[in-house]
Amino acid sequence: METIQTTLGQVNIASIIIFFTFVAITLGITYWAAKKTKTTSEFYAADRSISGFQNGLALSGDYMSAASFLGIAGMVSLKGYDGLIYSIGFLVGWPLVMFLIAEPLRNLGKFTFADVVAFRLKQKPVRIASSVGSLMTIVFYLIAQMVGAGSLINVLFGLPYTLAVIVVGLVMMAYVLFGGMLATTWVQIIKAVLLLSGATFLVIMTLSNFGMNPIALFEQATAKYSDAVLSPGGFVTNPWDAISLGLALILGTAGLPHILMRFFTVPDAKQARKSVFVATGFIGYFYILTFIIGFGAMVLVGQDVVSSFDKGGNMAALLLAESVGGQFFLGFIAAVAFATILAVVAGLTLSGASTLSHDLYVNVIKKGKTDEAGEVKVARGSTVLIGALAIILGLTFQGQNVAFMVGLAFAIAASSNFPSLLLSILWKKFTTKGAVASIVTGAGLSVLLIILSPTVWVDIFRNESAVFPLKNPALISMTASFLAGYLVSKFTKEQSAEDKFEDEKLRTYLGIGAE
Repeated sequence: METIQTTLGQVNIASIIIFFTFVAITLGITYWAAKKTKTTSEFYAADRSISGFQNGLALSGDYMSAASFLGIAGMVSLKGYDGLIYSIGFLVGWPLVMFLIAEPLRNLGKFTFADVVAFRLKQKPVRIASSVGSLMTIVFYLIAQMVGAGSLINVLFGLPYTLAVIVVGLVMMAYVLFGGMLATTWVQIIKAVLLLSGATFLVIMTLSNFGMNPIALFEQATAKYSDAVLSPGGFVTNPWDAISLGLALILGTAGLPHILMRFFTVPDAKQARKSVFVATGFIGYFYILTFIIGFGAMVLVGQDVVSSFDKGGNMAALLLAESVGGQFFLGFIAAVAFATILAVVAGLTLSGASTLSHDLYVNVIKKGKTDEAGEVKVARGSTVLIGALAIILGLTFQGQNVAFMVGLAFAIAASSNFPSLLLSILWKKFTTKGAVASIVTGAGLSVLLIILSPTVWVDIFRNESAVFPLKNPALISMTASFLAGYLVSKFTKEQSAEDKFEDEKLRTYLGIGAE
C-alpha cells in the first residue's frame, strides 16, 4: 500500500483559526440581522428584500452541501466515471425548478411550499400532510449533515465527536434564532463564495501538476488504474437503479423544503427565475470542479490512501488539498467544508421551524388567526426544538453511512412533496383528498422501501439479501404518489377547488395578488 505523510487527524491550527474567523464574521452578521428581524415576513423571508443574484448565490450555498463537496469528490476518486451520476443528477434538477416551479411558487406562496399546495384546497388536511413530508425530508437531511460535521471535526481538529455535534447545533441555532432568514441568507452567500474559490484554487493547483491540461490528468488516471475509471458501470451496475437514483436526484431538488423556501425571499417572480439561473451556473461550475478534484485525488493521492482514511472516500478532497498545497491549504479547505455544513444546517432548521410555526401552529391549530409577535415567538421556539433534535440525531446516528440518508431525503422529497406541488399548480381537478393521498403514499412508501432495500436491509441489518432490489425507491414511490393523487382526485370531485383554479392561474402566470 502507498504511504503518504499527512497531518489529517491531528490538530490543525490553520483550520481552527479560519473556521473561528468564519464563525465570528457570520455571528456579527447575525447581530446586524437581528435588529432587522421583527415580523414574520422578516423572519421567514428576509422581508422579500434579497435580489435575484444574491438569492442565486445563497441557493447554490444552500445546495452545495458537504455531501456534494466531500462525497462526490470521494466517489469520483474511488469509482471514476460513475461518480458523475450524482453531480449530473444534482445539477439537472435546476432547469426543471426554473421552468416548472420557481415562478408559480413565488406568486402563489407566502412562506412555505404548503402555501402553494393548499392555495385552493382545504387548509387543514393538506397542511398536516405536507408538514409530515417536509419534516421527514428535513430530518433525514439533518442527520446526514450532523453526522458529517461530527466526523469531520473529529478528523480535522482532533475534537471529540460529541462536542463537535453540540458546537454545530448551538452556532446554527444562534444564526436562525436571532437573525432569521436574513442572517441565514448571508451565511450561505459567504459560504458559497468561500467554497467556490477554495475549490477553484484546489483545481488550479492540481492541474498545475499536469501542465493545466485535464486530458493529461485523465490519461494518467487510466495509466495508473486502467481504462475502467473512464467507463460507466463501476458504481451503478443495474440500469433500473440508475433510473431510480436519477429520478430522486433530479425531481427531489424540486421538492426540498429548504430550497423551495428561498423563492419567497425575492421581491417578484422575475427575480425568482433569475436566482435559479444564477444558481444553476454556479452549481454547474462547482460540479465540474468536483470531478477534477476526484480524479486529482485518484492520481496524486492514490485510491488506497483515500479508502484507508474513509471507506466512502469522504476525505479525498482534503488529502488532495494537503498533497498540492501543504498544511495551511488543508486547513483552509477543511474550514470551508465545515462552514458548508453550518450554512446548510441553518437553512434546514429555518425551513423546519417555518413548517412547525406557519403551517401547523398558525394554519392548523389557530386556523389562520394569529398575531405577528405570537407567530415569531412560536417560530423561535420551533428553532430551538429542531436544533435540539438535530444534536440528538447527530449523536444517535454516529458512525452510520450518511450517503444513504441524503439519498433518502431526496427520495422522500421527490415522492411526497414534488407530485402534490406539480399537480396542484397544473391540474384543475386536483382535490384535497388527492393531495393528502399523494403525500402520504409517497412519504410512507419511500421510507418503507428504503428500509427493505440493500442499503438498510443488507448493509445495516446484516440480512443475506434485500426484500426490495433497488437501492433508491424513487422510481416506485414517486410513480405511486402521482397515481394516488390522480386516482383519488378522480373519485372525489371538489367543486370549490375547481372554481378557484382560474384565479390561481392568473396569479401563477401574471403574479396578480402575489405577496
